[in-house]
Amino acid sequence: MQILKVISLLLDYPEEALRSAHKELDEAICSAREISPDQRGSLLRLLDELAGDELMDVQERYTELFDRGRALSLLLFEHVHGESRDRGQAMVDLMAQYEAAGFAIGVRELPDYIPLYLEYLASREDLEAREGLADVAHLLALLAARLEERESPYAACFRALLQIAGEQPAVAVAEVREQVAGEVRDDSLEALDKLWEDEAVDFLKAEQQDRCPSQTTMPGKAREEVPVPLHWIDFKQDGAASVPAQEVHNG
Repeated sequence: MQILKVISLLLDYPEEALRSAHKELDEAICSAREISPDQRGSLLRLLDELAGDELMDVQERYTELFDRGRALSLLLFEHVHGESRDRGQAMVDLMAQYEAAGFAIGVRELPDYIPLYLEYLASREDLEAREGLADVAHLLALLAARLEERESPYAACFRALLQIAGEQPAVAVAEVREQVAGEVRDDSLEALDKLWEDEAVDFLKAEQQDRCPSQTTMPGKAREEVPVPLHWIDFKQDGAASVPAQEVHNG
């Protein structure tokens, strides 16, 4: 499902390659019939902003949004398991799912990174891809609501994913909006300082994490320490133009 590849790229750390592929991505969004005209319009506006503004400004906004605090983490299991031991097993299970499907990722990649998960689903049959999104629909709605609360155009990505999963985006987001409204923001300087204070240094734990890089603890570190290469799209499918295959590494 090509639109999942597009959304994967929109949610990944913005690089020059994204801007260079503006026209091809625009065409892919316009041709996506899995989402409504309203959802296509919202994705196009996000794409225009990412491609039209200064790259450093776009990257700074991205980092401020997704790498400060855990509420908007793009790691799925951060929202499900936090730092519990169940997270490690969930990582192993997801890696096994990728391997069984012949979907190869780098040794140090975090399998629950949402853009990577979307790239995987894009390689599957449409029904399986929709089921994969439906499995995490509540998290998609939660992230959409939090992004809407912050008036971020990135909310468009999660509303589109909800629609592909068979949900009504407005309804799904409304169901968690009250929960989001009552949350205390965790991206303020005070909140981040407190988080660092609460994270006492545990050298045994640090050594274990070196052996198992999927166990990250601090927000904003996943893409810095564990680069996630995403493969650029061959848009020759469905008659669209092509983008040269290359790897995009998160900064």
